[in-house]
Amino acid sequence: MIAPLLVWAAIGLFTALGFAIALRAARANTGTAGDYYIAGRDVGGMVAGLSYAATTYSAFMLVVLTGLTYRGGAGALGFELIYFAGLSLLVIFAPRFWLVARRWGFISPAEMIGARYGCRMVARLMAVVSLVFLLPYCTTQMAGIGLLLSGVTDGGISLFGAVATGAALAMFWAVLAGLRSVAWTDAVLSVVMLVSGVLAVGFAVSALGGWSAFAQGLATDHGAWLGVPGSGLWSLPTFVALAVPWFFFALSNPQVSQRLFVLRDFRAMRRMILWVLGFGFVFTLIAVAWGFAALQLVPGLENSSMATPALLTSGVVPVWVALLLILGILSAAVSTLDSIALAVGAMIARDFIRREGVSNDGLQILAGRIVIVGVILFASYFALQKAQIVDQLAALSAAGLLVTVPPIIGAFFWSRGTAAGALAGILGGAAVAVWMAILQGVSVFNPLLPFTVGGVSTALFVGVSLITRPRAGALDFAAEIAEDLSRHRAW
Repeated sequence: MIAPLLVWAAIGLFTALGFAIALRAARANTGTAGDYYIAGRDVGGMVAGLSYAATTYSAFMLVVLTGLTYRGGAGALGFELIYFAGLSLLVIFAPRFWLVARRWGFISPAEMIGARYGCRMVARLMAVVSLVFLLPYCTTQMAGIGLLLSGVTDGGISLFGAVATGAALAMFWAVLAGLRSVAWTDAVLSVVMLVSGVLAVGFAVSALGGWSAFAQGLATDHGAWLGVPGSGLWSLPTFVALAVPWFFFALSNPQVSQRLFVLRDFRAMRRMILWVLGFGFVFTLIAVAWGFAALQLVPGLENSSMATPALLTSGVVPVWVALLLILGILSAAVSTLDSIALAVGAMIARDFIRREGVSNDGLQILAGRIVIVGVILFASYFALQKAQIVDQLAALSAAGLLVTVPPIIGAFFWSRGTAAGALAGILGGAAVAVWMAILQGVSVFNPLLPFTVGGVSTALFVGVSLITRPRAGALDFAAEIAEDLSRHRAW
């Protein structure tokens, strides 16, 4: 156990640093919606890359992925590497997102897709669907904070206290200065995540006698965890069911795709992609190695999600390293909460509040702030209640967001796509996802769920588009940015 007073002291220093950065960011804001939600499109490559990494490599990594490794072995590495491979989509879509956002002033991904099909209803539907499927994901971040802080202090920090702390930090950073404060704090704290992870794994492996003994002990005592499909958790259907939705994460999740709007220029974009890929690869190895170390040092856990708290309190990791890792995980969870709340707030502000030809930036920012507070309060409440319906929806989140992928791909590569097709694909796919997962009880571990949802959404988008006509006000992204893509030598 780590003394609660030490944990609170570390969180206090962490909070002071974050507040200083957030206040500095607030002074840099100019009061426009574009400045609040996407930092005035003036973020450099390193900051954008570290912010993207902190947002996407959330508390999931050292809580859930480590737990999956502890429970099922090497399949967890393969699963996460599928997500990592999906980051290659950035090479194709990042230049396109950035170019059209610059040309037409888009702030939210939903706004962009709605304009492409000439229909604000497409944007609104995409915003609502994203909100529905992202709220439970926020809840899992809050639950991760609670599990971590209460676990390492053996209940010395209550679940309520842990969740309230995470909520307060997330609200302050996002509400005060928007994306600029979130990105700046992400950039600093992602370094804490990486350094603390490397140190923690190093000490854990050292306690086992070094890397050679670590590998030998794993092969001797837990050989099944190194095979395929593994020790029982992973099977081919389970692997496919979880990996397919994650491959498209970079497109389907607006909190990360919106990061493509914030970049200063093409050079910053290339640097961002390199930072994300480098950070992601190293952090994936850290999370999996940490899980294998926990398997050997704290065997027999009934709840594999407790692997990280158990290892941190086992005595093999110095307290100061454990505190750094706790702060890294806390910052990752807060970053993901902030980014989701900002993305959803931007979609509501731009697609429900904004009026054409009317300057109402203040109202858009106010609406976004209300949404941010609402999202974080929702996540906090249900993390404390542990409501079953949220557990079911959380399992559905990744598969549900697949419904936005066909119209996003079509926006750039299929000029025949129509607003009616986009509406049908998003609404029909979302309805099927809810019906299968909630009403029929189809498990998230069943590949039938993502393949059916993705298949229905794609079929409806293509089929309805073929029998309807594009709207008069629809934009042709492919034709409009072809020259710019060629000039920048983008794929």
